[in-house]
Amino acid sequence: MGLMAPTCCWSLTTQQQRGHEHERGYVSAARAGGRVPRPSGRTARPGHRPGRHRGRRRRGRVPGCGVLSSRVKERPLVRVKDLPASGQQTQLWWLKRRLVCRESHCATVTFTQQFAAIPARARLTGRLREKLAIASGNRAVSEVAAEHGVAWATAHRALIAAATRWLPEPEPTRVLGIDETRARSVRWVLQESGWRRSNPWMTSFVNADTDAPGRLLGLTPGRSGSCVTEWLALQTPGFRNGIELVVIDPSAPYAAGIRAALPTARIAVDKWHLVALGNLMVTQVRQRISRQLHGRRGVATDKVWASRQLLLTGYEHLTPKQRARFKAALAVEDPTNEIGAAHAVKERLRLLLGEREPHRIRRRLYDFYDAAARAEMDETTRLARTIETWWPAVLTALTEEVTNARTEGFNRIIKPELLHLTGFGGCTSC
Repeated sequence: MGLMAPTCCWSLTTQQQRGHEHERGYVSAARAGGRVPRPSGRTARPGHRPGRHRGRRRRGRVPGCGVLSSRVKERPLVRVKDLPASGQQTQLWWLKRRLVCRESHCATVTFTQQFAAIPARARLTGRLREKLAIASGNRAVSEVAAEHGVAWATAHRALIAAATRWLPEPEPTRVLGIDETRARSVRWVLQESGWRRSNPWMTSFVNADTDAPGRLLGLTPGRSGSCVTEWLALQTPGFRNGIELVVIDPSAPYAAGIRAALPTARIAVDKWHLVALGNLMVTQVRQRISRQLHGRRGVATDKVWASRQLLLTGYEHLTPKQRARFKAALAVEDPTNEIGAAHAVKERLRLLLGEREPHRIRRRLYDFYDAAARAEMDETTRLARTIETWWPAVLTALTEEVTNARTEGFNRIIKPELLHLTGFGGCTSC
C-alpha cells in the first residue's frame, strides 16, 4: 500500500524512499541505498507500482514579467526532509525544473518552479516545519531536533516562524517598558573560524501602562539600540504613534534607539536602577576604605563589613538597635567619614526619587548635588554626573509616576522559559 504525498513527492509507509517529480506528478521511487531512478515521464496509479504514462509538459509563470515559459534549462536534484513514516525517517529526492524566460526585456533570465508544500530554497517540507514548531512549544528544541533528525537551529527557526504567525499583533499602549534579560551566562564557542562569543541577551517589550493589564508585547535578540529600532519598525504606524512614554534602564544604546524610532516619545528612567547605582557607589567607597585601612578586602571581623547590608538599607527602615550598630561601625572603621558621606549622598538620592511635586523635587535635587559636592569623592561625583546626564528622563519618571517593574516581573518568567526552550531546563548554574 502506498501513501501519496503532495504532488512533488512520494513515500511508502514501511520503507525510506527516493522519488522524482516530473511535470505534474510522481514518476518513480526506489528504496534508500538503491539505484537512483531516472524520470520516465510516467505517473503512478494509486495502489500500484509506478506505471509508465505520458505526462503533459507544464509551463511556469516568470516572476519578473509574468509570461508563461515552458523551456527547461536543467533539472536540479534537491533532497528534502519530510515527516517520518511508521517510525522511519523519510527523505524525498525532488527533480525540480529550472525554466528560461525568452523575453529579452525581462530581468529574470532563469527561475525554478515552486510548490506550496516546499517553500523556495527549503530543505524541509512545510508539514515537517509545522510539526517541529508544534512539538517545540512544550518541549526542548534540542530534543525535538534530535527526534526528527534536523539541526537545532533549523528547529528553532521553525518555532520562531510559527510563533510569529500564531502570536497576535502587539496591542497599542501609551507606556512601553523595555529591559534586557538573558537565559544563561555569556560563553565562548569554538567554531571552524575560531572562537565566537555567544550572546544570550534578549530585549523584552512590555505594556507598562498601569491603567491597562500588563502584557509581554515582544522579544528580540540582543540588547542594543538597533534591536529596539528594528522591533519598533516591524510594528504598525498606529502602534508607534500611540506610544507617549518609554521606560528604560539608564542605557545609552536603548535611549538612542528610542529617539531614532520614536522621536516624539518621552523617555523615563526606572527609579529602582538609580537607587541601585547609589548603593553601588556606597559599596565602592566602603571597599576602598577597607583596603586603605587594612590593606586587604573586608572580612567578617570588620564591623563595617559586617554591617554592609545596613549601609544599603533605607535609614528610615532601620530599627533603633540597627541604627546603633550602624553608627558604632562607622565610628570605629570610618576615620575619614567618607563612608558616612557616601551614605548621606545615597539617602538624599532616595529622598529625591520619592518626591512627586515639582517644588519639592527641586529642593531635593539641590540637597543631593550639595551633598555630592561636599563629599569630594570620585564615586559621589560620578553618581552626580550620571543623574545630571539623565535628569530629563529622571524628571519624567518622577512626574509621570512610571516604573519598569512590570518589565522586570516578565523577565523573571522569561528566563526559565528560555532555558527550557534552549535545552538547559535542568541547568541551575546558568
